Amino acid sequence: MAKKSAIEKNKRREKLTKQYAAKRQALKEIVSNQELPIEERFAATLKLAELPRNSAAVRIRNRCEITGRPRAYYRKLKMSRIALRELGSQGLIPGLVKSSW
Repeated sequence: MAKKSAIEKNKRREKLTKQYAAKRQALKEIVSNQELPIEERFAATLKLAELPRNSAAVRIRNRCEITGRPRAYYRKLKMSRIALRELGSQGLIPGLVKSSW
């Protein structure tokens, strides 16, 4: 099980990302628009830098929904390989058969 503080920190980052998503997207469009004057684009860059760092989507870490483990994460299932193996062995994942020989 991952540290509770790390899991909570990641949840706060997800919340901030949702909160600032529209504002961040609008500023990024202004910055990337080559037809606008350089002063306006630079001002948008400064406003973008004033936003909280944790509101950036790249700072969110994919974590297992069950254990909070940050590594060996399957995006499609939103869980780690260890949790997948345990649930598969218990027969709780439809269509998954654990092989053994």
